[in-house]
Amino acid sequence: MSTPLTLPIIPISPYLPSRKKEYSDTDRAEVARNLHRACRDIGFFYLKVDGYLTDSERKGVLDLGREFFLESTEEEKAKIGLDKSDGVRGYQKLKQNITMGKADHHEGLDFCADTPYPPRERRDDAGQLKPLGGENQWPERPVAFRAQMEDWIEKMKALGMAVMEAMADGLGMNAAEWEELRSMVEDSFWVTRVIGAEGVSCGAHKDYGCLTLLHADDTPKALQVFLRPTPVPGQPLVDNEQGVWIDADPIPGCFVVNVGEMWEIWTNGLYKSTLHRVVHRSPTYRVSLPFFFEPVFNAEIKPLEAAKRKIAQEGWLLDKHGTDYSQVRYGDFLLGEVSGNFSKPAEST
Repeated sequence: MSTPLTLPIIPISPYLPSRKKEYSDTDRAEVARNLHRACRDIGFFYLKVDGYLTDSERKGVLDLGREFFLESTEEEKAKIGLDKSDGVRGYQKLKQNITMGKADHHEGLDFCADTPYPPRERRDDAGQLKPLGGENQWPERPVAFRAQMEDWIEKMKALGMAVMEAMADGLGMNAAEWEELRSMVEDSFWVTRVIGAEGVSCGAHKDYGCLTLLHADDTPKALQVFLRPTPVPGQPLVDNEQGVWIDADPIPGCFVVNVGEMWEIWTNGLYKSTLHRVVHRSPTYRVSLPFFFEPVFNAEIKPLEAAKRKIAQEGWLLDKHGTDYSQVRYGDFLLGEVSGNFSKPAEST
């Protein structure tokens, strides 16, 4: 089996609401077909977004993060630390974020969709805010941070929905099936991070949600993706340890996108969530903004009939794990994951 040495580039313009009239059904079918192949064979791809964002917008959000991390005092950062909200939203110090049980060498700012809990259920019996029960914490400086970031988040939500529609077409969903899937993500419980790093910054891991849309500065040889051998019809679809690590360097006008474990469940193992890591060793300070387009908090995730049809149509054999994707409630799954994402910062001495 062969392994590609780069990620495919897939234009999404034919699925953007503001651009759809410029393209034909044939154009959309080609995008959907290529997207399906990328999700099935790799789990990662470059998403080309010509004209959707200006250069100023793309550069602006990176500059916001760089200014916050490099010019804010430790006191300013501490004002919006995780402990000031629900333990999930806010600022993380170096090595406070945990990946696969190991501390990451980066600073972070995390923001989430509005809490899914009604007011009376946001605190536990001890009066503490539950994870995800609080509100986002915004830096006072840069002054434009909140306004620009909220605009960015709205555009990322719309972009995520466009990718979802293309993926639905790639699986051969009918209109009713797409509407059902759409209802599970339309009020996405999104999460976005602003990350600043110098040095090795994030260990190998898989994303547990739906889609990750990564925007990063032009630092090369930082993000790496583990590419498995290309699957062959008639042989088992397995998530094995064979493969190679490749660089997924930034490409102007593109996001790096990957599927998470919710898509692995939705497709009964046809789309695998793929290992990736950040091994940034450049002397420059790297800033990145991953946006996690997630299902509705209460969505019940289970294998889709369209995915089962696609598996049969293409002649895939599922390994012993592939037939046992149990239904999960996304909110419960998310809470189980975020509970181990952060360590408590050491007391100052």
